[in-house]
Amino acid sequence: MLNIVLFGPPGCGKGTQSEKLIAKYGLVHLSTGDILRAEIANQTQLGLEAKQYMDKGALVPDEVVIGMIASKIDANRDAQGFIFDGFPRTTAQAAALDKMLAERNMQIKCMLSLEVPKEELIKRLLNRGLTSGRSDDQNPEIIENRIKEYNQKTAPVIEYYKAQNKYKPINGVGSIEDIFMALCQAIETE
Repeated sequence: MLNIVLFGPPGCGKGTQSEKLIAKYGLVHLSTGDILRAEIANQTQLGLEAKQYMDKGALVPDEVVIGMIASKIDANRDAQGFIFDGFPRTTAQAAALDKMLAERNMQIKCMLSLEVPKEELIKRLLNRGLTSGRSDDQNPEIIENRIKEYNQKTAPVIEYYKAQNKYKPINGVGSIEDIFMALCQAIETE
């Protein structure tokens, strides 16, 4: 089973590359952002709680996210594998993910980290905000806060996967196709 963590800061291209990897390898996409946005759109209790955090550019609490991921995995037991997009965001989540997967006789094969400079991230997110309708993509201060949150709280997850020899840095600047080819090469040389 091919289980991949697709990693990187907001605006690095995780969503775009996830779609391509899913199509090529037949993976189930587990995007916490998509799951949370669906909960918000449906105005569930979880969605309303999550929206309060997201509107400030802050992270949603671990226990909420981990519970959602576990139920999605259990609902897709016959999958070829999973691509984790936007999860884990903390080392505590990474450890909880490993524990949850081990209980299901599964594990992460590799962490593919899309590396993109801050100035490029801000430009991409503001451009996306013109069409996405997402308020967190339209305000430069919120974008700066999201990147700061990522650097302080999420980037340390890289060390967790480095310690397991599963970390693979990928240049996230270039054509969509070139980045995709680099991701596939990293998966297939594992």
